[in-house]
Amino acid sequence: MNTVWAPWRIEYITAPDKIEGCIFCNALSHYDDSVHHVLVRRESCFALLNKYPYNNGHLMIAPNQHTGCMEHLAVEVMGEMMELVRDCKQILSAAMCPDGFNIGINIGRVAGAGILEHLHIHIVPRWNGDTNFMPVIGDTKVMPQALDGAYQALMKKKIELFGKN
Repeated sequence: MNTVWAPWRIEYITAPDKIEGCIFCNALSHYDDSVHHVLVRRESCFALLNKYPYNNGHLMIAPNQHTGCMEHLAVEVMGEMMELVRDCKQILSAAMCPDGFNIGINIGRVAGAGILEHLHIHIVPRWNGDTNFMPVIGDTKVMPQALDGAYQALMKKKIELFGKN
């Protein structure tokens, strides 16, 4: 039997069920973007790596405004969020060369939303063969790159493509 080491997962396994505050608002208000893996900040929205990703490079785009309702967002904010989705997809493509993407919004617990109170868009890079027996039989997803490594690679490509901001 092969052993798969994923030591960063212990934080998720042992984390308390309730996180203090909103993860998006916490990330937005923090002065050091590397702590929360914030990749891009725009006037009304921002992008950050998912701390518990479905795949390497899994990003989330969130409005600065704390709301779980699309109807509460101005059209301009929604437009800026979609522009950021486009730019993040370009960064992911340049840094990780995925074969495709899943991009979407989960609204409501029955739709798969894990965080109901702050709307966000998922960008999940996909590769041919990235799904195997581990998630199906072993209920385990093997992530070949640590979160900090993915963050550094994406930051490097972001700066190459778009500059510092």
